[in-house]
Order: sequence, then C-alpha cells, then structure tokens
Amino acid sequence: MIRNSFIFLDGVRFQKEKMLWSQGIKNWDDFLDAKSIPGIGALAKYHHNRQIMKAKENLYALNSEYFKKIIPQAEHWRLYEFFREEAIFLDIETTGLDFESNINVIGLFDGINTKIMIRGINLDYKILQKELLNYKLIITFNGAAFDVPFLKKRYPDLMPNVPHFDLKHCCARLGLTGGLKEIEKQLGIERKNEIVKEFHGGDAAVLWRMYRATMDDYYLNLLIEYNEEDTINLRFIADYVYNGLKKRALEGEIEKLVSPFCQKS
Repeated sequence: MIRNSFIFLDGVRFQKEKMLWSQGIKNWDDFLDAKSIPGIGALAKYHHNRQIMKAKENLYALNSEYFKKIIPQAEHWRLYEFFREEAIFLDIETTGLDFESNINVIGLFDGINTKIMIRGINLDYKILQKELLNYKLIITFNGAAFDVPFLKKRYPDLMPNVPHFDLKHCCARLGLTGGLKEIEKQLGIERKNEIVKEFHGGDAAVLWRMYRATMDDYYLNLLIEYNEEDTINLRFIADYVYNGLKKRALEGEIEKLVSPFCQKS
C-alpha cells in the first residue's frame, strides 16, 4: 500500500489521492510514467516526480525511518505489507496505568519467535535496545498512548526512530471497538489456556503481585503466557486491519475512514 500512496506529496491530501486513483494512477510507477495528470500542473508534476523517486530510493534501501517523517502516524499502517517481515510486535505489562509504575514484562514477537523480558530476571535495557534496532516497523495495540510513552519515560533512548502501526485506532476505523480481548473475540481469535482466556489488562498486575508475594512460578508462567499471546495475536489483527484498510482505500472509501486529527497539516 505504501507504493499506492501519494499523501506524502506536497499539497496532496486524501481527497486528491483518491482522485489520482480514480484516474488510473494507482501507484508510483503509474504517476512517473504519466506525461501529464489532470489537476496537476507541469511544474507540480515535476516536483512530485522527484518526491516519488526519493521515496522509492528510501523504500528499496529499507529506510523506514524516512517514511516516519513524511507519512502521518495514523497512516503508518500503509507500510505494513512491505515491512511485514521486519516488523516487531510489542506489548508491556506494568504494575499500574500511571507512568510512575514499574514495567514487569516486555514481550516481543517477530512473526516467528517470542522474546519475553521479565523485571528482576532478564530485563536488560541494553539488550532490549539492541534487539529493537533489528526492526523497521513497531506494531502495538494502543501503544501510541501507553506502551511507547511508558517505555520512553523509563528508557528515553530505547525506542528506534521507525514508524509505529498502532492497531487500536485502525481497528476502530473498521468498526472493531473495545480492548484487545474484545477485538480478539470479534475476530474469532481463541486463546489456548482456559484460565488465561478470561484475563484482562488489570489481571496482569495481579499475577505479578501474586508471584512476588509467593515466588510461585505458576503465577509468573501465567503472566508470561498472557503476554506472549498478546504479542502473537497482534500479527493476526495487523493482517486483518491492513487488508481491510487497503481494500477500502483503493475502493475510494479512504475519506470515510480518516478522522480529522489524521489529516496532514
């Protein structure tokens, strides 16, 4: 979808992008190959050509950081298909919702393997920082409001400067509302463990307190399983959301999906 996108061009907004698609200009190559495009003057066309060529250069150099600068954050989902194999799914568990709380567990899923870091056991800032540098796209559920600012407050230099695909708001654009567990149910995602299946966000903090009070690994293992399934299920949701938004966008419905705060200033 990133190669179908024109909203990073100067003066191009969602409505003009839709106009280009309706004229058969579906991707960057179509735009570059066209000698002229109705509604775009010759000088603007030349300038846009240069912008597209620069975008192509950065895309094929796998420089996702470039697109963080030119694509609105709410539209970072457009990068998912291209960077899917270099994406990391991230979820944290904390002792509370305020930013002064402790981070108990950080879960990562690269599409194949999970990596779980636990406070007091194997949570190491330097190792985590090095691990995150391997990825071109970060994917969370409500991470723009919670996980990422929480991590940045605790570890200011931790997060790589790459695009962030937050599933929560993109789910809402497809009519999927509620927390992660509610959306999993709407999409028919089943959790394996019957006990873990009934957990919600606050239960992760309870499990941590029970583990610390008893030092019984049973509670820690439940917490690990809960977090691990959170991160793994994000990929299924990301696939669903990406395909749904792409289909609607290319069918000319993108303006119905974009709230005012998503607009490029």
